[in-house]
Amino acid sequence: MFVIGTAGHVDHGKSLLVKALTGIDPDRLAEEKERGLTIDLGFAWLDLPSGRNVSIVDVPGHERFIKNMLAGVGGIDLALLIVAADEGVMPQTREHLAILNLLEVKSGILVISKKDLVEDEWLQMVMSDVREAVKDTTLATAPMVAVSALKGDGLPKLLSSIDSLLESTAPKQDIGRPRLSIDRIFTMTGFGTVVTGTLIDGTLSVGQEIEIVPRGIKARIRGLQMHKTKADSVGPGNRVAVNLAGLSVTDFSRGEVLTVPGWLKPTRRLDVKLRTVPNLARAVKHNTKVTFHTGSCESPAKVRLLESDKLGADEVMWAQVRLEKPVVLVKGDFFIVRASWGTLGGGRVIDPYSRRHRRLHKPTLDSLEALEQGGAHEVLLKLLVSGNGLETDQLIARSGLASDQVTLAITDMQSDGRVMVLGQTLVFSSPGWKRFAGEVRGIVGQYHLQYPLRLGIPREDVKSRLKMTSKAISSAVPQLVLDNVVVDEGASLRLPDHRIELSDVQRKAADSFLKLLAANPYSPALDVLPDPALLNLLVDQKKVVRVSANVVFSTDAYDQMVSKVIACMKENGKITVAVVRDMFNASRKYALALMEHMDERKITRRVGDERVLRAGQ
Repeated sequence: MFVIGTAGHVDHGKSLLVKALTGIDPDRLAEEKERGLTIDLGFAWLDLPSGRNVSIVDVPGHERFIKNMLAGVGGIDLALLIVAADEGVMPQTREHLAILNLLEVKSGILVISKKDLVEDEWLQMVMSDVREAVKDTTLATAPMVAVSALKGDGLPKLLSSIDSLLESTAPKQDIGRPRLSIDRIFTMTGFGTVVTGTLIDGTLSVGQEIEIVPRGIKARIRGLQMHKTKADSVGPGNRVAVNLAGLSVTDFSRGEVLTVPGWLKPTRRLDVKLRTVPNLARAVKHNTKVTFHTGSCESPAKVRLLESDKLGADEVMWAQVRLEKPVVLVKGDFFIVRASWGTLGGGRVIDPYSRRHRRLHKPTLDSLEALEQGGAHEVLLKLLVSGNGLETDQLIARSGLASDQVTLAITDMQSDGRVMVLGQTLVFSSPGWKRFAGEVRGIVGQYHLQYPLRLGIPREDVKSRLKMTSKAISSAVPQLVLDNVVVDEGASLRLPDHRIELSDVQRKAADSFLKLLAANPYSPALDVLPDPALLNLLVDQKKVVRVSANVVFSTDAYDQMVSKVIACMKENGKITVAVVRDMFNASRKYALALMEHMDERKITRRVGDERVLRAGQ
């Protein structure tokens, strides 16, 4: 199915034409009917002479509602640029045309409305002006049809032209990653919360689990409708209403994206190739504050120009957009930027998750060119250049490639050594892995210098410093061990050549402490703990067990105590702190510290004043 969008100046007859074609009034708001102009998006549908069923999005023409217009034209397959014969090309005609051009809408029809209000000579002049206005845009060769929505003149020809153009328009691809940019949210009595939008990139089905991003809310699809008709599933390219179970209208907002869980992440910084409009009122300067529009979403933003300090009319430049609020998009998505004085420009997103770049830096610009122009292999290698690895679902999201393209490219590059895959899904480029291994070596080495008496750095610290997930660090560590970068000590990592060297004073202190523990194993002195660093070393070396802040047992004594407590509970079914105290002829302080430590290790479970063994012990 295809989606048609209207465009044009206010009061040029867009909504009236839609009603004449479909029999549906797209102006659904009472205020719209009272004021006689479209304020928000309107929707209708149409059966063409060929039998093809299409959706129509009617957008507002007034300059004050341009953001609503932008929410509607994203994802359309064909545009109807409507110009009233009695007024001709007007400011919003030009702005809407510029937006269609920036969004690369190549299929369209130039509709001259209200032909019944003018003489033929005037009509011909207006048609000539319209053709001149579109000559340097994607609609330069679009067919032109003059109509009267009131009298029906030209409507059959318009329908035939729509049919003919859609015949040669490729349908949206289903690449298995459905995205629906939400443009309406409302409640239906008896059904609950409903959202609408144009579905791209995949299929939605009743019962399917979905996620609303960037908010991260998950829900299930209770029902689907297209053109007020129920459907079990809906493919890409359709206007669809989605009934969501368990959510209210306050749980999310217009501009958020409905998708399948786990792959799409929000961003606040992205690389773009920015093209300005031909009639730009003033130059775009470096760090200009703008409003960024993509899909039905908008966010305040700042534009960092990467090639010079300003950008003039009808020029193209690499730029980086810094967003004030998180936005959800993928590589290749279109965007528009506006300021208070009008539309500035737009283009395509090249890297939706970029790092901050140096300005006027040729290697950065070359890298962006490679990312824009390259095939799947080049795009993926560019994304992996940072060196910290990416999961395959992250690569899919950031590359804008289909999942099968990413899988095939990774397999190909893995075979010739350009990339390596760890833990099945974590991907590094070969140079990226070398840099990553060097970074890990540096982090662990610095930790050894800072804490020479510790066996190694906690794995969690490494994960945090590298900003990796638990899954990613778990995938990377085995290869780090195989490459002799680190030794895995379980909860910690150390360098292979790291050796703990005790001074004579430290060695004597450690020996003296261990002898004191052995002399009174079940009730060791509480006031003779060694230096914290030395005590941590003895714990790491498994020579002692610290059960509380100031109670430490030798490992042998601790193991004996735990074994006897377990045996007692197996025989009697339960145990109390008093029994433990008497069993080892120790004070309550030691018995309580031991039992609380066994609780923490999930050996025992407290039930009132007693302990019982946990299942499996």
